[in-house]
Amino acid sequence: MATEKEKMRNGQLAKTSDPELKAELSKAKMLVAKLNTLYLGAPDYREALEALLPNISPSAMVCPPFFCDYGYNIELGDHVFINFNCVILDGAPVRIGHHTLVGPSVQIYTPCHPMNYLARRETVESAQPVSIGDDCWIGGGAVICPGITIGNRCIIGAGSVVTKDVPDDSLAVGNPAVVKRRLDTDVHFISK
Repeated sequence: MATEKEKMRNGQLAKTSDPELKAELSKAKMLVAKLNTLYLGAPDYREALEALLPNISPSAMVCPPFFCDYGYNIELGDHVFINFNCVILDGAPVRIGHHTLVGPSVQIYTPCHPMNYLARRETVESAQPVSIGDDCWIGGGAVICPGITIGNRCIIGAGSVVTKDVPDDSLAVGNPAVVKRRLDTDVHFISK
């Protein structure tokens, strides 16, 4: 028989009142509070960050304040940069690939609540994983909905709401986000 934690991580309805989930949520909230008392580069910053997010690359950076549900469901690749006020509700795994930049106030959601109002009165929810590829740029204030996959080398415009998967090398903007064009994959640098 699957635990409530296993159900949630596998996209099934899970009881959020489960003692294991409640204890892990409480622990994460304590670690979030500690991280959010620090600044990027503070002496205890890295230790606090890795206590909250144990599955991140040593080169990943997260600017406080930062908010999440569990922390251990978040995987950050090499040289990921997450700007301040980011919210990641990680009932299911959230993977952010190498060299991806996440703007301020980005929200990434995995939880899904029942459509039926009577079911919503119960303490149940499911969660769908989110995957963001390598070398992406997620503009400030963007919202990534549950179950979304964003391919490699994508740009998500500021304030966009991503409700559908975004293929590799795409620029997606709007609410709901729509792919506007393919991105040129040739490397161009702007010099002064």
